Amino acid sequence: MKLIAAAFFLAFVICVGCVSSSAAETTRPNILFILTDDQGWPTLGCYGSQQVPTPHLDRLADEGVRFTDAYVMPQCTPTRAALLTGQHTARSGMWHVIPWYGQPWARIQEPAFREQLPREWSTLPKVLRGHGYATGMAGKWHLTNGVDGNYVELKSADAYGFDFVAPRGPGSQNEGDKWVDHLTDSAISFIRERQERPWFFYLSHHTLHGVVSAPAELVKKYREAGAPETGMFNATYLAAIEHLDNSIGRLMAALDEMQQRENTIVVFLSDNGGLGTVFNVGSETLTINRQEFDNAPLRAGKGTPYEGGIRVPCMLRWPAKVAAGQTVSTPIHVTDWMPTLLAAAGCDEGESDYDGVNLIPLLQGERLLERPLFFHMPLYDLRWAATPCAVIREGDWKLIEYFGDSFDRDLHYLPGRKLELFNLRSDLGETTNLASMERVRADAMSAKLHAWLKSIPTPIPTENPHFDPKKQFDETKVKQPWNR
Repeated sequence: MKLIAAAFFLAFVICVGCVSSSAAETTRPNILFILTDDQGWPTLGCYGSQQVPTPHLDRLADEGVRFTDAYVMPQCTPTRAALLTGQHTARSGMWHVIPWYGQPWARIQEPAFREQLPREWSTLPKVLRGHGYATGMAGKWHLTNGVDGNYVELKSADAYGFDFVAPRGPGSQNEGDKWVDHLTDSAISFIRERQERPWFFYLSHHTLHGVVSAPAELVKKYREAGAPETGMFNATYLAAIEHLDNSIGRLMAALDEMQQRENTIVVFLSDNGGLGTVFNVGSETLTINRQEFDNAPLRAGKGTPYEGGIRVPCMLRWPAKVAAGQTVSTPIHVTDWMPTLLAAAGCDEGESDYDGVNLIPLLQGERLLERPLFFHMPLYDLRWAATPCAVIREGDWKLIEYFGDSFDRDLHYLPGRKLELFNLRSDLGETTNLASMERVRADAMSAKLHAWLKSIPTPIPTENPHFDPKKQFDETKVKQPWNR
């Protein structure tokens, strides 16, 4: 009898353990992270756009949290590296778009940057998979070159923590609808096939990166409504925004159909600001090459340290845990997403090297401790009028420090170090540089910025011993001996 009783007890314990394990699996949230490409802050109705309706993304904001001050890095590779590692680009060394290009004869020497995301590094999907999540992605990768993957796709899925990576779409990602439907279908299929345990899916769209493309019928709709063929607010650009918004509607409907709405975290984010202006490269005075969407009221756009380059649309919906209808003005950084999502998933990483903070308390009504946000951009990219600089935002104040040269608002080249200080509360468009009027504040913020750079440590650009005034604006994809 004792043996029988013991057997029943053991079976009961095992059964309870199974139920507890099953309960844990079903209570941990699913995570759908949607990253768009070059989508500016003012492109959505919920951020004030009147150019094109975005009802599905506006609804996502209404049903969750809309962040007014969400920050990323100003270009593709740096933001993606920061998102998937939780580390600032100053720490990872991935502050530059890959593959390599640069301006080796410029006045200031760019520090060497990392050109591949190492396989052995911890990544968001790798940690989640280690805690029982099914992990998948579809779309743009842009963190490696060669056998592991390239701009368009990740090839070595397992090495970076993914169980599944969607295949490339038909033709080129610059044609048709830029694979929006293909990538959306891949995400829906992944979710539908993996409902037995929690899942993470990274949906990385190519839209709105140039060359912008959209379904012909939508382009025709905007052309007939009066949108121009090319230039600012052109028909193709507006159609691409609507098509992307429609895809978000399909995703949300699929979650509803599969009864996964309540306990699925949906995050929508852009990798950098919108394509404000592209300049012709190779001149002391830059000239406009292309414009497609005005980032006003923010200044400038992609590639720049101004708000139009690093402040982006961002929403989160999690009905089971986060109250709907919130607008959060607390500044947040792209490095915050890894610790936030791991905390939501119950992944205890102990002491970690993440540079961001867990946003869950903020999402549930608490206040975050005030902290400065930092951005390190020690590179040239003259198509965006970008020269080596770093940024600190502290409260309402933002300081940009150009290390050795810059361009003024009229796009004239200026040699020498420069500080720009703006009060974003009163001057969101960064029209008035207060550095000379607020010299004490500017110097104190610069000192704090340098202390942060030193603490990492990360290289600060210095004078270029190979400076050639006749070639300083020349960009090349060929490494010089001192770049190797």
